[in-house]
Amino acid sequence: MDPEAPHSDPLEIRVVNLYKSFGTTAVLRGINLSVSRGEMIAIVGGSGSGKTVLMQHLIGHLRADSGEIWLADHELPGSPLVDLCKLDEAGMDQLRIHWAVVFQGNGLFSGTVEYNISLALEFVKGMDEKEAHERSRRAVEAVGLNPDEILGLEREELSGGMAKRVAIARALALKPLLIFYDEPTTGLDPHYAELIQDLIFQTHQKEVGGVRRTSLIITHDKDLLRRLRPRVVMLHDGVVFFDGTYESFQQSDSPVIRPYFDAMPGLQKRPVEKGAG
Repeated sequence: MDPEAPHSDPLEIRVVNLYKSFGTTAVLRGINLSVSRGEMIAIVGGSGSGKTVLMQHLIGHLRADSGEIWLADHELPGSPLVDLCKLDEAGMDQLRIHWAVVFQGNGLFSGTVEYNISLALEFVKGMDEKEAHERSRRAVEAVGLNPDEILGLEREELSGGMAKRVAIARALALKPLLIFYDEPTTGLDPHYAELIQDLIFQTHQKEVGGVRRTSLIITHDKDLLRRLRPRVVMLHDGVVFFDGTYESFQQSDSPVIRPYFDAMPGLQKRPVEKGAG
């Protein structure tokens, strides 16, 4: 199948007939999804619907049983789509230069806030220590934190809301064109959840070198959907069950969507384990 089929905007992601099983358990049963450059997409669905497994394929942490996964390669002229299934680690690293991932539970390393942010700047972006330090300061300021107070703190000294902001600062510091968020507001109180929602929106609006940023968010956060109005993609039984606007999703009387929509606040409040390194 041609990944460059006519489309209103250049494609950032295209998934074609993606299947994945673990033993006898089929998790993805033929996912088809196209994401245009500059879109904000919320991936929703009940437990076991395949949301995180899909994201793990998109970032190259899992290999598909069958199907195709195409992502834009911003290191090449015109940012053409390339098939992840055919890339080696060097090819994946070329793509990842322009990505950032905010993991569920934050995924912060042991060490200070500055270490967490500067590590990738030095080893992925090739910055020297001084450049990485200045970029780290600007990144934490962008998420509403005081660099003089926060950069020297250890991971264990951060509250849940603060750790989320540091994780987003680490992503911002890389100046990515594509950001993946895995349940970025789950387990946070309403104040911090709203703050993270605003950060996601503000981050999404900032272009990088004249290129619009693409955001993909796995979430159960009904308030995030209501406030940010992303395109909503619901997975159910391993396939795309719904793909449309928040308004259509919220108004649906589908016997699959309605119970999930009503259950979202409880799923959103469940505790999340503190991220490990």
